[in-house]
This record gives sequence, C-alpha cells and structure tokens, in this order.
Amino acid sequence: MIKKFLILITVVFSSLSYAQQGSSSPYSFYGIGSLKFKGTVENQSMGGLSVYSDSIHINLRNPASYAGKNLKSFNNEAKPVKYTIGGSHSDIKLSSSSQTAESSTTSVDYLALAFPLGKFGAGFGLLPYSSVGYKLQSTDSDGAIQYKYRGEGGLNKVFLGVGYQLTNDFRLGVDASYNFGNIKNTNIAFGYNSEGGLLQYQSRESNRSDLGGFTYNFGLIFSKLIKSNFEVTASATYSPSSEITSANSRIYSTIVIDPISQQEFTINTSEIDLSDLNLETTTLTLPSKTSFGFGVGTPRKWFAGVEYTFLKASQFSNRLLTIDNATYEDASTLSLGGFYIPKYDSFNRYWKRIVYRTGIRFEDTGLRINNEDIKEFGISFGVGLPVGRIFSNANVGFEIGTRGVDTANLVKENFIKFQVSLSLNDRWFEKRKFN
Repeated sequence: MIKKFLILITVVFSSLSYAQQGSSSPYSFYGIGSLKFKGTVENQSMGGLSVYSDSIHINLRNPASYAGKNLKSFNNEAKPVKYTIGGSHSDIKLSSSSQTAESSTTSVDYLALAFPLGKFGAGFGLLPYSSVGYKLQSTDSDGAIQYKYRGEGGLNKVFLGVGYQLTNDFRLGVDASYNFGNIKNTNIAFGYNSEGGLLQYQSRESNRSDLGGFTYNFGLIFSKLIKSNFEVTASATYSPSSEITSANSRIYSTIVIDPISQQEFTINTSEIDLSDLNLETTTLTLPSKTSFGFGVGTPRKWFAGVEYTFLKASQFSNRLLTIDNATYEDASTLSLGGFYIPKYDSFNRYWKRIVYRTGIRFEDTGLRINNEDIKEFGISFGVGLPVGRIFSNANVGFEIGTRGVDTANLVKENFIKFQVSLSLNDRWFEKRKFN
C-alpha cells in the first residue's frame, strides 16, 4: 500500500503543469478564468450534488466527509484508505449571431487521497481552481481585424483537510488550500494605412500574473437513520472570502506577423515599470461561498437530494485587469440529483452492483457582459463500475449543457463533457489475526 501511495504522490507533482490547462471558453477571458467544479465525477454525474457522503468515495467539496464510522465488513475496526483520480474531455460548439466554431479540451481534474485516523479522518490532493484558455479577435464594420486576444494558464490548489466524528450522526471538518498558478494575456493591436492596407509592424501587449495565497473551507454533515431502510442527510459548507497575491509584469513589443503561418516575430520589446502605476504587486479578492444540501434515501440502495450554492461573486476584484462592459454580481447554483443501485451485494450478477447516477443543474455564473447575465445549464448521467477487490470502482459520466447567449455580441456554448475517474479503496496497517 505504501508503494501505491508513493506512486500517487509522484503523479500529483508530475501533473502540476498539466492540470493548469483545461478551458477553451471565451468566457475565461474575464477575471481569473472559468471556475472549475471542485468535486469528483460521482458528484458531477448527479448534477454537482455533494450532500451525499459515504465511506468508500472521497467527497472533495465537504471536509466533514473525511470522518466516518468504521465498516462492518472491516469488523468495525477501521475505514478504508481512499484514492481517487479523475479527468475529463469536453467538445464545445461556439455560436454567435453570425459565426460558428468548435473546440475541445482534455484535462486532469483532480488527484486526492483520504485516510482514517480513529474518529478523525484526513484528506489531501490537487485540483484546479480556475482555467484560462481563449483565442479571440474583434473586427471593424468592414471585417478588418482590429485586435487579437489570447490567454492561457489558471489557478490550481493543493489542499489538506481534517474531519471529526462528533457524534454518531454529526460530522464536521475544515480544509486549507494553497492556491497557486499564473495567467498570461496577450493583446495585439493591428494598424492600417490610409488606403486600408495592413502596416508592416504591429503592437503587442503581454501581461503575466503569478498568483499565490490561502483559502479555507468549513463543512458539516448530519445523517440520521430514521428507520432501518430510510436515512435523512443534510450538509453545509462555508468558505470565507480571502485575498491572494498577484505579482504582475507587462511588456510592450513591436512585432511582424507572417501572413501565412500567423507566426509572430519580435522586433523590439519594452518592459513597463508597473511600480509607477502601483500595479507591480496587487491583491485579488476571492469571494465567499456557502452551500446547503438535503437528501433522503436507503443506504446502499438509492439516494435523492437537492443542493443550493451561493457565491458572492460581487466581492471579486482584480485591479490589473478591468473591463468596461463586464461586471460581477452574486452567483448561485441549484443542483438536483441522485443514484440507484439494484443490489449492491449481488456478487453473482455484476450489472446489479453498478451505480446509476443522474442529475441536473442551473447556474448563474455572476458574470454580466453587455447587460446580459451569463448562465449555465447541464444534464448529467453516469455509472459506477465495480473493479478489483473491496469497494473500488471506475466511474464514467456525461454532461450535456449550454453556457452564455448568442445575442448582444456574445457567444453561446453548447458542450458535451465526458468524465472518467478511478475511486480505489484498500486497508493500511491491517491487524494480524494469526502470528
């Protein structure tokens, strides 16, 4: 088991740079990029629902889930050590009032491990917080290119959480995350002569922000078995607003662009002293986040729940990058979903042990552009396939949804997202029955 643990740690750190890329949305142009969902494939397959928590899956959204009762199958002596890794691939169709385009992204979405410590439980891992990835251009009334924009990077977080089993029915927990990463934005301004011909030299502005800072998340879970086959669960999480530091740089360049390959050749550069503008080091405010969830079900059989998340996005600020036509208002998400298991202990019929999941979500991102609210909608489906021994499984999920609008000079995204993860369980420090 120690070997598996070391392999997981190696994968975590070798994936730091790769996990930072994960968006091709034009809406990642704003703020610190598109916020990534902090949750597993199991959560996403139920519309983002995270109120449900058990002893064999990691719940990344609520640190109280790291604590839990010992399992009867382990002679009431322990809980399993849990590993998980997940990734996704998205195909996106972009459409405006006059044009269409397609793009796709593939990314590692999370790596995590959770292990029991008596009444306590702990978990740690790595996942992206936001992702930037876009290529945009604006034209004048004659179709001539005025500006080209591109961006890449994002914010990642490495976290450590602890949960405690306060009573048989009540758990609480907290996790601390260190957020780090960088965002690069480039803006090319095209110049034309009096006859409308493109000038030989163009101007390019390049901005880079290196980000770092801590955030915290508090959670609680209440779960009560009303009858032998009926359980009620409620959960809540709260992340207070926090500030992260941004070390910024800006370079202006004169460039020549190859008309065929579009490759850029730099003629000269000039680095701007941002300290004169009081922008060399700035602070970004990450907004507070609150969620409440409620669900009912039969243990190891079915579950249905609802969850509401409120993000005070109006608190977000970034002094380095201000855009006149874009503002942030408070955001919210409503998730409904659940799962069904035909017969979890039917070891002679594999398909009866498969977990079937589905859900739906409605999200107001809080981003408002050209007086239009940018909203998301998604319908998700998924299955959990038992693999190996004990309670390990492979999870596969799909989500079909939309983001934005194709009016007011904006872009509508229709996306299909395919997700896959491994949720592995094993025992460490197993007591010997025989010497």
